[in-house]
Amino acid sequence: MSKLSNTLLLLNYLKSGRKYSLSELATLLEVSKRMVRIYKEDLEKAGIYIDTIKGPYGGYILRSKTYLPLPLFTIEDIKRIEKLDAKKEHLDILKKMKCLTYEKETLDTNNTSFKIISRAIKEKRKVKILYYTEGKGKTHRIIHPYHIIYYSSSFGCAAYCETKKDLRHFALERIEKIELLNEFYN
Repeated sequence: MSKLSNTLLLLNYLKSGRKYSLSELATLLEVSKRMVRIYKEDLEKAGIYIDTIKGPYGGYILRSKTYLPLPLFTIEDIKRIEKLDAKKEHLDILKKMKCLTYEKETLDTNNTSFKIISRAIKEKRKVKILYYTEGKGKTHRIIHPYHIIYYSSSFGCAAYCETKKDLRHFALERIEKIELLNEFYN
């Protein structure tokens, strides 16, 4: 299989939440242990962090829940469908399809906020943000990020907010400043 195929296959194995030894993964993927390490590095470059447990009973485990949906439709596909004479029930389907479009600029995983939030999830570290909310303006928040989510063509973060003392969703595009703190959460 190709390097990309094996990297995605490795991610699928680890999504089960089970710990795999390096030898097990090499056998499952039919590659050397060195290649498994390379696939792990590639995933981490993309912001998907895999924990390494050392020792005789060690291995790799994926603890963070980072989901990147597969792009199913292009903007051109949507435009072609919109030109058709659609019935009301077809318009509802079209709305759902718009959430599954691939726009290069919205899937920017090289974004600073995306990288810092991904790291904070892996290391269970608090993050200080300056967040813009319509009607309220900018507010400073300290959050405990749990998951990166993708919704309506943009990334967000599910996190516990110390200010609101509740779980909240934060759109990454509304984060104006971000700082990874040296404080940890459980």
